[in-house]
Amino acid sequence: QVQLVESGGGLVQAGGSLRLFCAASGRTLSNYAMAWFRQAPGKEREFVAGINWTGSIVDYADSVKGRSTVSRDRAKGTVYLQMNSLKAEDTAVYYCAAGLIHTLVVQTTASKYDFWGQGTQVTVSS
Repeated sequence: QVQLVESGGGLVQAGGSLRLFCAASGRTLSNYAMAWFRQAPGKEREFVAGINWTGSIVDYADSVKGRSTVSRDRAKGTVYLQMNSLKAEDTAVYYCAAGLIHTLVVQTTASKYDFWGQGTQVTVSS
């Protein structure tokens, strides 16, 4: 079993930056693809960014492309999401997800991921 814990969320003004962290316990993440999803009130959970198990392939939702960077430290078992130029529409609960996925593309469907964190709130004030 993998336990994921997100941190780094908070309240930030539009145009500001945040760095989200995801740490794992219970099992190494080195063989897992990782992703960030988010869910705003009244909306479905959506893919934000993902990184494959080796860290060599990344993908982003169009809504955050150019403003966000996903990375991982396989030795530490941590995953990061750096978000810049934040907008009010980025307000959501952000979830870290892990999946034993070894495809050559980043999976953007939530059902592909096996383990989820509890989420961290990101609120962007305009």
